[in-house]
Amino acid sequence: MMTRSWHAWGLLGLGVVLMSACQPVADAWVTGWTGAAAKDHIMLVRGHPPSLGQRRLVSQSGVYPDLGEFLKIRGMPDFVAETNASNRHFLILYYLDAKSTYACGAKAPSTREIEFSGPYAMTKREYRLLREFKREAAGTPAAPPPR
Repeated sequence: MMTRSWHAWGLLGLGVVLMSACQPVADAWVTGWTGAAAKDHIMLVRGHPPSLGQRRLVSQSGVYPDLGEFLKIRGMPDFVAETNASNRHFLILYYLDAKSTYACGAKAPSTREIEFSGPYAMTKREYRLLREFKREAAGTPAAPPPR
């Protein structure tokens, strides 16, 4: 009878160890999924409830510490776009209040380096489009089209 209880405890302990080992795999899967969903898209950055853009910026700030510092100084953008070109990872940060954007070009993730350029003025069309997207996401009725 006593051997059965030791076997049960041993199996329970083994199950706990195996389940905790799955967490890094799950984190990598989620990060990979959000990366695939983010590619070549402009994403809303919203904290509550967290949007894909918010999760991507938090994730990328962990990879590129200078991005985290930049966001502490400038604040979170309203939108972020991600793309890859020439084996480099690029982020475009859109700040509606300032009507400006910043470009971030990441080197290889192993270097943890990212370069910033900007601010660049948003075009009127970009500004209007993103402002409308943000209103719709907030549930605010869109302004009627100009006559």
